[in-house]
Amino acid sequence: MKYDYLIVGSGLFGAVFAHEATARGKKCLVIDRRDHIGGNVYCENVEGINVHKYGAHIFHTSDREVWDYVGRFAEFNNYINSPVAVYKDELYNLPFNMNTFSKMWGIRTPQEARAKIDEQIKELGITEPKNLEEQALSLVGRDVYEKLVKGYTEKQWGRDCTELPAFIIKRLPLRFIYDNNYFNDRYQGIPIGGYTAIIAKMLEGSSVMLNTDYFDFIRENPGIAEKTVYTGMLDQYFQYCYGVLEYRSVRFETETLPMENYQGNAVVNYTEREIPYTRIIEHKHFEYGKQPVTVISREYPSEWKQGDEPYYPVNNSRNEEIAEKYRKLADKEENVIFGGRLGSYRYYDMDKVIAAALETVKKEFDS
Repeated sequence: MKYDYLIVGSGLFGAVFAHEATARGKKCLVIDRRDHIGGNVYCENVEGINVHKYGAHIFHTSDREVWDYVGRFAEFNNYINSPVAVYKDELYNLPFNMNTFSKMWGIRTPQEARAKIDEQIKELGITEPKNLEEQALSLVGRDVYEKLVKGYTEKQWGRDCTELPAFIIKRLPLRFIYDNNYFNDRYQGIPIGGYTAIIAKMLEGSSVMLNTDYFDFIRENPGIAEKTVYTGMLDQYFQYCYGVLEYRSVRFETETLPMENYQGNAVVNYTEREIPYTRIIEHKHFEYGKQPVTVISREYPSEWKQGDEPYYPVNNSRNEEIAEKYRKLADKEENVIFGGRLGSYRYYDMDKVIAAALETVKKEFDS
C-alpha cells in the first residue's frame, strides 16, 4: 500500500500530525522503534496506576489553543506540581518561595527574605559570572545555591558546576509568596487515564507499526509514502556527517511497594550530589490514586553514548554549531518534515511540541 505520509515516531509531534493529516483525508503510516506508542509520554498501567515510564510528564501551558486542543482527547484533572526537595535531613518546598526561605533562615516576611539573599549576593561580589556556579551564586546567594542547586545540577549534567557554562542558568526564579505551585502557566493538569490514551485517540485512522526501525524499514520500502515526517535523531538521519550530537540520558529504577503511600508527594528531589538519583516519582499521586500499593521510580542521570536513549540535548556552543549545520541540511531535504525534540535537537515542553506540530500542519495543508 502507498501512503501519503510515513510518520517516524509516535510521540506527541508525530501523533498530532497523523491526526490532523488523517482528518484531511490523508493516508498515514506511523512507525516506532519501541514496542509501544506514545514516545516519552507513554504510561504503563501497573496495579491500576498510570506509571510515567520515561519520567514525570506534567502538562502545563499558557497557550489556550493548545490547552483546548489536548482537551479534545482527554479530560484533565486539577493536579498542581508542587515538588519537595530533600537536602540531608531537611525538607524544602520548590520553587524557591517563602516556605523555602522560612525553613532555611527562620524568617517570616518577604522583606527579611530579600534582605538575606541580597546580603549574600553582595558579599560574594560576582560581577561577571565565568561559569554556572558563579552565575547561580550571583542570582540566589550561597545558602540556596549550596543546598538546592549545586548537587542537583552536578548530578543532572555529570560535571562540576564550575565546569558548566554560565548561560545554562539564565535565571533562578525567587518567589516571595507562600505558594508552592511550581509553574506559572495558566493551565495545568494530568490527563485522567494517562497519556497513552491521548496518543491512541490521535492515531485512530492511521496504520501503526511498532518494533520498526526507520532506516531498516525505508531500505526495504523506499517508495512507501509521498512524504516523511521524521521525529528521530537529527544527526542519525544524515549519517552523522557533521559528527555526533551529545545528549544526557536517564536511567529509571522502578519498583512496586506493598504500601498505600511512600513519600506523600508525586515529586521529591534529592539535591545532595552524594545521593546518586536526582528524584523519586510516586506515580499514583499524579491522579490522586487510592490503590493499596504504590509504584515509585528513581531517576539516575547518565552520560549518553550511541545506542542509549537520548533525553536532553547538551546545549553548549559545540553542539549548537553542529546542530545548526544539520538543520540547514534538513531545510533542503525534499519531501521530509523534521520535528519534535530529537528531530530539531531542542528541548521542548509538551505544549511547545504540540504547538510546533500544529504550526507544521498549517504550513503543510493550509498555506
